[in-house]
This record gives sequence, C-alpha cells and structure tokens, in this order.
Amino acid sequence: MLSLLFLFSIFTAFMIHISYIPPRQGCSLVCIRLSHNTEDDHLLHDLLMRMAPVLLREIFNTRCRKKSFLFSALYAAFIFGGRHLMNKRAKFELRRPLVLWSLSLAVFSIFGAVRTGAYMLYILMTKGLKQSVCDQSFYNGPVSKFWAYAFVLSKAPELGDTIFIILRKQKLIFLHWYHHITVLLYSWYSYKDMVAGGGWFMTMNYGVHAVMYSYYALRAAGFRVSRKFAMFITLSQITQMLIGCVVNYLVFSWMQQGQCHSHVQNIIWSSLMYLSYFVLFCHFFFEAYIGKTRKARKAD
Repeated sequence: MLSLLFLFSIFTAFMIHISYIPPRQGCSLVCIRLSHNTEDDHLLHDLLMRMAPVLLREIFNTRCRKKSFLFSALYAAFIFGGRHLMNKRAKFELRRPLVLWSLSLAVFSIFGAVRTGAYMLYILMTKGLKQSVCDQSFYNGPVSKFWAYAFVLSKAPELGDTIFIILRKQKLIFLHWYHHITVLLYSWYSYKDMVAGGGWFMTMNYGVHAVMYSYYALRAAGFRVSRKFAMFITLSQITQMLIGCVVNYLVFSWMQQGQCHSHVQNIIWSSLMYLSYFVLFCHFFFEAYIGKTRKARKAD
C-alpha cells in the first residue's frame, strides 16, 4: 500500500509544469499549512488532495504528530518481529522489486533535488544566505511547497527500505532504523510550524538520496559499481550532517534578532539529531572503509 501511495507521488511529480488553478475549499483536513496566503494553489496540490486515498489526507489531520509515533512504533515492532520470523526461514531474493523500489525513490529524489535546489539557489544568489535560511517562502511557493509536502510524505514509505533488508536477511545496523524513525518524527513535528532552515534540510536530503538510491538501484540490477562511489555517498551524508548543524546555529543566532522563525526546542532536537547522525555516519565510514582496509593490509 505504501509503495502504491509513493508511486502516485512520483506520477504527480512529472506534472510539475502544469499551470495553476484557484484553491479549493475543504483543505482544512490537512494539518500542514500548504498555503500560507490566498494565492492560487498549484495543480499538483489539488491533484494530490483529490486523488490521493483518504489515508494520505488523514495522516496530516490535527492528530498527525501522534500518528508519527504510531508509525514509528509499528515500524520498530516490524523490525524485531520480522527478524525473529526470518531466523528460521530462507531469505527472499526480491531483486526485481528492489530495483523498482530503489529506482522509484531515485527518480523521485532527483526531481525533488532539481526543483528545490533551483529554488534555494535562486534565493541564495538573489537575496543572500540569511534569506535562504530564514525565509518561509519555501513552504508556500507555487512549486517548492509541493516538494516540501512530498518530502514529508515520503518519510513514511521510505520505511519500506527496511522490509527488503529483513526479508533478504541482510545486516541491519542501528544507524539505518534509528535514522528512519528520527527523520520521520522530526519532519512530521516540524513541518506544520514552517520552521526556518527547512529549505536547506529538505534540499540536502533530496540531493543525497538522489545519489544514494541511484547507487542502490544499480547494485540491485547487478551492475558493478566502484567502492569509491559508496565512500562518496557516506562522505556526502557526513557533510550533510555538518551543514545541518551549521544551519541550526545560524537559525538560533538570527532568531535572537527576530529574523528567523523557529523555536528553541526545535533547534535543540534538530541539533541533537544532526550531531548523532554525524557521529554514527563517521563511525560507519571508519568501520566500512578504513577499518576493513587496515584489516586487509594486515592479512597480506
């Protein structure tokens, strides 16, 4: 079901060039504020609201924050329950579904990175760094608001990555499921408030995921990909976490001057999240690449 919902979001992404229509009534079901003003809503928003199943619309009602905990709890239960069930079963190959899954996420992330990246670059070049961090227009622009909304939605179906790991009986590291849970919780809690820095967070995530899922798709399809490419992805993730910490610092500094909309509590949680990711990704990089290289040299 989640896969079908996510594929629907990819379909709507391909229609990003379609013109605008007047906003419709009844969008109060959505707790995320997709439109901060009364300007025409983008057709993509209207399509998503009309065509998406009730589940998608109800996810972001007044109880959406509580539901993020429910999804996370169900996800954690699946991890431990699924691993227990697979202990006495043969692994599934699932090569073709994995190729389709990774390719779908790669295409979605590439489009998201291009659209949000172009917007952020324009703001950065025309209005400067402070405006790119503090400006809330990312959440309500005619194009960027769709990709911001799609970003938050995508954190639920992205949990499907773990299904393949468990069913194929691959190694599941703490970083993987910790990252999925915390990103889901933070995204769903923060987006309604349209906090400063969100444009940078989402654009960086789209960019890294575009490369990462493309790599996964190639590997699943049987292509031989250089180990250096995997190292590059991990280094990109480490860099993303460092920039995330810097953005949080800038938001806090400019918030004191009344120029950035955020909350101290949000900045603290976001900073702790990015710092924990930084430590975990550095540890993973050392264990996966540097540590293995040293062991191989000693063996020789």
